[in-house]
Amino acid sequence: MAKARKPAAFIKDPLWYKDAVIYQVHLKSFFDSNNDGVGDFPGLIEKLDYIADLGVNTIWLLPFYPSPRRD
Repeated sequence: MAKARKPAAFIKDPLWYKDAVIYQVHLKSFFDSNNDGVGDFPGLIEKLDYIADLGVNTIWLLPFYPSPRRD
């Protein structure tokens, strides 16, 4: 039998963001895990413990995909 998941914090507390410590990440320039000159998700994952040690409990990802428009 599958283990029941805990409800997400934002479901229990709709005002969770008031006490959140938010770390904004521009993925392409954050950490490059494969030395191709561009930050990537494996690089972000590799640094999650470091980010958590800073006291961060929320990550805000800036857009990481090309926009179909000129914005």
